[in-house]
Amino acid sequence: MNRLRIATRKSPLALWQSEHVAERLRAAHPGIEIELVPLSTRGDEILDRSLVAIGGKGLFLKELEVAMERGEADCAVHSLKDVPMVLDPGFILPAILERGDHADAFVSNRYASIAELPPGARVGTTSLRRQAQLRALRPDVEIADLRGNVNTRLAKLDAGEYDAILLACAGLERLGFGDRIRARLDAPDWLPAPAQGAIAIECRDDDARVAALLAVLDDPATRACVEAERALNRRLDGSCHVPIAAFAQLKGGRLDLQGLVASVADGRSLRVRGDGDAAAPDALGERLADELLATGARALIAAS
Repeated sequence: MNRLRIATRKSPLALWQSEHVAERLRAAHPGIEIELVPLSTRGDEILDRSLVAIGGKGLFLKELEVAMERGEADCAVHSLKDVPMVLDPGFILPAILERGDHADAFVSNRYASIAELPPGARVGTTSLRRQAQLRALRPDVEIADLRGNVNTRLAKLDAGEYDAILLACAGLERLGFGDRIRARLDAPDWLPAPAQGAIAIECRDDDARVAALLAVLDDPATRACVEAERALNRRLDGSCHVPIAAFAQLKGGRLDLQGLVASVADGRSLRVRGDGDAAAPDALGERLADELLATGARALIAAS
């Protein structure tokens, strides 16, 4: 009863996040024995094609969920931005930790910002959301796919394969690479992926013991924000196939939510912003998604 097995991907960032969760749980439950169960996922193994081409971010979860179903692990730790908007039946997220830095990072060895890039500069990112926002700002640069873990992506930049790359600030900071961030790309000018910077813990919905152990790490403020962001994305049928961004902030008892749908082809975008009751984050996200749909978001999504 005092043992907990955490399924995790094998990437350095995934292992950092899982060990961070383990440390928090050891502090909350003295005497608990925690074991990491590192697993390889299809999303980690197939690096010669984009996530869009091979099936989406859900490929980072499936093997971890199978391990829980087989009784080989009790829970799994994820970057919440990689978790599908609708979980597979039988699974829940009993804990969403306090959010880290939500912003994207501009990383370059030669240039201090997107504005300083010369025409034709090669910028690495696989995210359609990042590609679309970059295209809107700098239609004159070359955008190239960039797969692999954070260390691999930085190594490719250092090898001269790119003039700059776009990553998540939270991942860089968690791995000790915060000094590589040349500029933070932040709201309202640049919006992150829904739930970017948040760590979530997943378990089976019939395992009340594990859910109770994990729930002590849940941060209600973060949960409200990311649930609004994910509701907007879910209403728009969003995935890594569609350039959708969202960012919510808790202000008193109200949530301020910004959303964006964009076109990778030319950077055209539709934006929306509104607020709502923090106790009803799904309603806010769905309302703003409906506003985007009413102003033509479906056409942009169809063109992606």
